[in-house]
Amino acid sequence: MRTLVVGAGAIGGYFGGRLLEAHRDVTFLVRPRRAEELASMGLRIRSRFGDVAIPTPPTILAQETGEPFELVLLSCKAYDLEGAIASLAPLVRPDSAIVPLLNGMRHLGLLDARFGAAQVLGGQCRIAVTLNEQHEIVHLNDTHELSFGERDGSMSDRVRAIAQLMTGGGFDARLSTDIVREMWEKWVFLAALAGSTCLMRAAIGDICRAPGGTDFVLGLLEECGRTAAAEGFPVRDAFLKVGREMLTATRSELTASMLRDMERNAPIEADHIVGDMLQRGPRGSLSPGDFSFLRVVYTHLKAYEARRGRMLSAT
Repeated sequence: MRTLVVGAGAIGGYFGGRLLEAHRDVTFLVRPRRAEELASMGLRIRSRFGDVAIPTPPTILAQETGEPFELVLLSCKAYDLEGAIASLAPLVRPDSAIVPLLNGMRHLGLLDARFGAAQVLGGQCRIAVTLNEQHEIVHLNDTHELSFGERDGSMSDRVRAIAQLMTGGGFDARLSTDIVREMWEKWVFLAALAGSTCLMRAAIGDICRAPGGTDFVLGLLEECGRTAAAEGFPVRDAFLKVGREMLTATRSELTASMLRDMERNAPIEADHIVGDMLQRGPRGSLSPGDFSFLRVVYTHLKAYEARRGRMLSAT
């Protein structure tokens, strides 16, 4: 199965690199600068599960055309999604399967509008990974899971074929019959994690050792959980238990990648992760006043974006 990985950054580079190491037919859709980096130094992964060094990973540049791919792993940031859609459109056919690995749910509407809902599967990954100054992909935790599935929960031939492709790919691949719920649950956890660590500019353990910190984190988690329930995807008790434990561990050094982006003055996914959660929350019987934690977080993130934009325009 010819596979196109859109982006060779932290997420796409990790899972695409693992698949290449397992001798799968993978090509990266990248921008010229990243193509030059990969051509000169190769694709390098540093991980407790084993390092990877691929001298010349196959790449294709945005706007280039070629033979269509059967599978697309979409790993770009939300703010790059529209450009990614335009770049990959010439490289897919009507029966190609697109597995987005973005966080949240907002991207599904954009992909459905361009390619049709039948072509877009559900997908998510659980991994902490980043690019270091040497452009190496550094795995930060002990989890590297990628799950995917039909959004209606069916077991189609195409998801079985994808599962076969990913089995033995060097990471934990899982075919899910409840992928949309899993995407919602991850979003609930991530919005609480990103919102709290970005607002406080601190790790979870630091926040929870501060007066009122634990109450704030749990309040934010509860607001996000109510949004998911109102949308028809209540968070399961087992997931909520694990989430609460992770978000209240007083010795935890856990932070969100969004905080790391803010610390290096980079773009962030404020609207996709927090803004969309807030926009969905007040619908129906939910009161807008119930979302005070999310509102504070969103205002903070948008203020960061405004300040960053002002500073960039002044240079």
